[in-house]
Amino acid sequence: MFRFARGAIGRYSKLRMFTNFTATDRWTGKQVHCMYEALIVAISTRHADAVDIKFLVDGRPVWLALPHPAWVEYKKRTGKMITDALAKEIAGHFLKAVLETGEGLGREMYSLTVDQTLQHLEAVVAAAEASLSSVR
Repeated sequence: MFRFARGAIGRYSKLRMFTNFTATDRWTGKQVHCMYEALIVAISTRHADAVDIKFLVDGRPVWLALPHPAWVEYKKRTGKMITDALAKEIAGHFLKAVLETGEGLGREMYSLTVDQTLQHLEAVVAAAEASLSSVR
């Protein structure tokens, strides 16, 4: 778990795979456009121990709350930090997954667990590494 190629996170920070994307809604079959709009430390807005990330899904606001303890756990396991850019990608990856699997059902807010956050972080980094290796 969490074995990344040397420098993959740094190289990855320049990629934008899950901040402006389309996904196929599982239930309607419709292509929806998802675009990152904002990142807010939720402790200041709703007194939560999370970072809230806002996306527009075909113009409709959707918030994803990533728990602060995921930052601590990731640092403890890898010695690396989750950057704001990486947090946006994690949230976007999660959003794409719930839309395409039909788990979303039109919700306006999703609260991820620490494990979900770390699983989507792994998936984002794996996608970035695959993308980088295909360019070489």
